[in-house]
Order: sequence, then C-alpha cells, then structure tokens
Amino acid sequence: MKNFTAKTRIATVVGGLAVIGAATTGALAANAATPAASAAPAQAAPKGLVQTTHLSIAAAQKAAQAALNAAEKAGQHVSVAVVDRDGNTVVTLRGDGAGPQSYSSAEEKAFTAVSWNAKTSELTGRLQQAPTLKDIKGTLFLAGAVPVDANNAPIAAVGVAGAPSGAQDESFAQAGVDALGK
Repeated sequence: MKNFTAKTRIATVVGGLAVIGAATTGALAANAATPAASAAPAQAAPKGLVQTTHLSIAAAQKAAQAALNAAEKAGQHVSVAVVDRDGNTVVTLRGDGAGPQSYSSAEEKAFTAVSWNAKTSELTGRLQQAPTLKDIKGTLFLAGAVPVDANNAPIAAVGVAGAPSGAQDESFAQAGVDALGK
C-alpha cells in the first residue's frame, strides 16, 4: 500500500464526506417531497389495472382557447370542444356569433377523431369502405377534428365546427393541438 501524505489523506476524507453529505441531502430532499403516506410499504397494483394518460384541464383549456383564437383571427365564429380518451367532453367554448349547431358538432367531431385516432378529414374516406360507420351514435364524419397523441396512442381530441369549410375547422383544431407543444 502506498504511503499518502497528510494532505492527500485529508483531501480524500473531505472528498468522501462531501459525497456522503450530498447523498444524504439528496435523500432527505427526496423524502421531503414525498407525501408521508408513501412511507408505508407499496402495495402491488390489482391485476387487470389499466393506466391511461389524459390531458389536464389546464392543457385542454389551452388547446381550446388556441383553436378559438385561430378562428377569431381568421374572422370565423366557431365552437370548440376538447374530449378525453374516452370521448368525454373536458372543455367546450362557444365563440361569439357561433351557430347553434356548432356546439354539438364540435363535440361529435372530437369524439370521432379520438375514437379512431385520426383527423376527421381522413376518416371521411373510410365511409366509402364502411358506410355504416356514420350510424355510430355520437360520431360526425366531417372534417374539423384532430386527435392528440401520446406515445402513439390517442389521449384526447380537439374538434371545431362553424367555419364555412371543414378544412378551416380542421386548421383551427390543429392550432389547438399545436398549442399543447408550446
């Protein structure tokens, strides 16, 4: 074994104490951020449990407002709906001057987009192969909705209705989805 000088031994001890101190501080900080209930042993999740990802209400509001802002900037009076993965409406905004049919149409477009994880403009083509798809309650196969994906799975959709064309509705819905990445 080598003989270390006193300075080397002191530096080694001080360095080791610093590492131990940092690890202890990190552990204490992590424990302080963890709720007291987590001190109990973790229980195994029940069999058959499925976990999903959902937008927060704040994110849904942000997407809806961005879609409405895009429509207003274009001079269009629309309604916007954001639905979750299960097709439940999270947020709806009815823009000033939007037609009475636009509210339910936006919800149905969003429901349709999240159900098939595709823009509703793309889904209209599927009706040619399976025309009875339009008979599914709550769906509307008109352009104007865009799904929100996480890890290649749909977690929500933004639907817009009320502009003169579905292409415009869809561009406003896309603006809502795009706002989630900002």
